[in-house]
Amino acid sequence: MLAGLRFLFIHLVQTASLMLVYFKTSGRYHNDPFIELHNFGVHFFRPAVLLNFSKFYAMQLTPEQEAVINTNFNLVINAVAGSGKTTTLVEYAKSRPANSRILYLAFNKTVKTEAQQKFAKSGIPQVKVETAHSLAFDHVIRHSQYKVIQGYKSYEWVDLLSINTGEKHTDYIIANHVNKFIGYFCNSKASKVQELQYGDVITDPKAKIFVHNFYSLIEKYTREALAKMQRAEIAVTHDFYLKKFQLSNPVLPFDYILFDEGQDASAAMLEVFLQQSAIKIIVGDMHQQIYGWRYAINSLQQVDFPVYHLSNSFRFDDEVALVANKILAMKKILQQPAAVKIIGASTPTDAAFSKATIGRTNFGLLLNAIAQWQGGHIKNIYFEGNINSYTFADEGASLYDVLNLYNSKPAMIKDKLIASMKTMKELEEYIEKTEDGSLGMIVEVVKEFGNRLPGLISELKSNHTANKEDADMIFSTVHRCKGMEYDEVTLLKDFITEEKLKKMIAQMGGEKIIPADTNRLAEEINILYVAATRAKNKLIMPPEINPLKSIVLAQELILAPSPKRGSYQPFDDWDLYNEYQSKASAGRKYNTSSKNNKPVNSGKPWYQEDEEQLEKMFQNHQSLKEMATELGRGERAVRLKLFSLGLIEEDEVY
Repeated sequence: MLAGLRFLFIHLVQTASLMLVYFKTSGRYHNDPFIELHNFGVHFFRPAVLLNFSKFYAMQLTPEQEAVINTNFNLVINAVAGSGKTTTLVEYAKSRPANSRILYLAFNKTVKTEAQQKFAKSGIPQVKVETAHSLAFDHVIRHSQYKVIQGYKSYEWVDLLSINTGEKHTDYIIANHVNKFIGYFCNSKASKVQELQYGDVITDPKAKIFVHNFYSLIEKYTREALAKMQRAEIAVTHDFYLKKFQLSNPVLPFDYILFDEGQDASAAMLEVFLQQSAIKIIVGDMHQQIYGWRYAINSLQQVDFPVYHLSNSFRFDDEVALVANKILAMKKILQQPAAVKIIGASTPTDAAFSKATIGRTNFGLLLNAIAQWQGGHIKNIYFEGNINSYTFADEGASLYDVLNLYNSKPAMIKDKLIASMKTMKELEEYIEKTEDGSLGMIVEVVKEFGNRLPGLISELKSNHTANKEDADMIFSTVHRCKGMEYDEVTLLKDFITEEKLKKMIAQMGGEKIIPADTNRLAEEINILYVAATRAKNKLIMPPEINPLKSIVLAQELILAPSPKRGSYQPFDDWDLYNEYQSKASAGRKYNTSSKNNKPVNSGKPWYQEDEEQLEKMFQNHQSLKEMATELGRGERAVRLKLFSLGLIEEDEVY
C-alpha cells in the first residue's frame, strides 16, 4: 500500500510539473477551470478530489453546478465570467443516459474545436459539436448548387443590383444600407423582408433621415439581392444560408441541445432552437452581450425557461468581482434589474505570464500601443486578431486608402469606395449617413497621425511577435478578446463611465429614452464588464471607473522621447495615452513661438507642472486659445490633454 501511495505521489508531482511547464510555454488561455486545473495547478481553484488511478481527479462541483446537473428539463444557465460553464455542460452531458443524442452548439469555430476536445477527453465523444453556421451549412449548402462568399462590399452591390440614382455618392450609401438590411433580415425570425422596419435599428439622426427618404429603394434592392442569392445567380453569404436553414423548419434528431453563448445568438437561430422537441439548455452571461450591432439578441432573456445561476468565478478574486459587480450596478441607472452577485472564488498571485492592454476602440488602442512602444518599456507586442485587422474597416478600406484621400492622391487609392470620394468631407458625410463606425475609426486615426502613420504602423509591425507568449504586451479590443483571460489587464480610458452614461441618457431624451437607445447603452456597460473580467491576477483601471482603492489605478503618464525608436520624433498628441513619468525640468519657461512658427513646446513631453498649470487655467475658465498660448502648445494637444485628465468628454476633443 505504501509503495502504491508513493507511486501515486511521484506521478502527481511529475504531472503537475509538466503541466506547469506547458502553461508557461504554450501561451494558451482557458475559460474552463477544469482545464485550468490541469494546466496551471490548483492554486487558483477549488481542490481536486482523487477518484481512482484511471481518472486522477474530478472537479469538485459547486452546489450551483450540481443543481444544474440534477435537472432534466428546459432551462437557462446564467453563468458569470470564469464560472466554469463549459465544465458544467461537460458534467451535465456525462450524467445523461449513455444512449442520449446530445448536440452542443458553439459560438464560433474556435470554441467548437476546443469543445470537441473537451467532450472527447471527458469520455463522451458521442456529443455532436456544431456551430449554428456549420449546422446550417450541412443542411443547406452541402450537395447544393450554392457558392458561398464571406460578404459583399457596398460598391459590389451597386454593380450587382444596378443601383443608379444619378448620384454615385447616394448609390453607395443606399448599397451600404442594403447590405445591413440583408444582415438584419437574415438574423431575424421574420419570414419576409416586409415584416421588418429597418429604420428601427438606425440611431444616427442623419442616417435616419437618409433611410426615411430612400426607404422604398433600400427595401426594393434588399429583396432583389436576396432573390438573386435564392436563385443562386450570385454567391450566398453565411447569414443567408443560416436564414434559409431557419425558414426550412428543420427537425434536429437530438434528445438534448446545449446552446452556448446564448446572449449573442441571432433571433433566427433561437427560433430553430426553440422549435425542437429536445430538452433545451441555453447557456451564457446576460451581461456579456456585446454583439447587438450584428443584430444579436440576448436569448437568455427571450425564453421563459427556469433560470439557474453560476455565480462563482474561478478566474479572479473578490476584489475583481467587486469591480465587476460595481460596473453592472450602473444598469440601475437605465432602470434595468440588478445583476446576480458575482463571487470571486480564485486567489491572486504575483504571476504575470500574460499582460494585456484592452481598449474600447481601435483608435484608443493604436494610440496607446504607439505610446507604450515609443516610450521604450515594451519591445515585443501582439495584437489579438492580427495587427493588420486593426488597419482595415469592415468593408475592406485600409488606413492607407483613407490617408491617400487625406493627401489628395486619388490615383494611389485601391479601394473602390474610397476612390469614389472626392474629399475627406464627403467620406465623413458617407460615414454619418451609413453609421459605418469601423470606417469612422480609421478616419480618426488618419486625422490624428497624418503622414506619420505609415512609419508608425511599420514600426509596430516590425516588433509584432507571431507567438502571444513572447509578447511584452498584448493589445486587444474587447470584441477580439472575448472568451480570453490574462494574468494582468490594463484598461484604457475610452470605456463608458457613470458620468458619461448619465450625460448620454440626458442627450437621448432622459426619461423618454427609447428602448433601442437603452439597449445600446446597456451594451456599453457590458463591454466594460467583459473587459474587466478578462483579468486573473491584476486589474489596472483608470480612476474614473475604479470602485476600489485597492485595485491598481492607471497612472497619468508622460511619453519620454526615445531616440532608439525610429527616426521620427514624438508629437503633442501622444500626450493622451502617455505611459510613464518623467522628471519635471526645473525653471522651465513657456514661450509661445518658435522659428518655424509652431508652438515652442510642440512635440515635447508634458510634465507634472504643465498638467497642474493646465488644470488650474481650466478651472479659472480660460479659453482654449489662452491655455494653448500660455503653455506654448497647439490647441488640439491641449484638448487631448484635458480629455486625458478627465476634464472634458471624448466628444469634445475633436
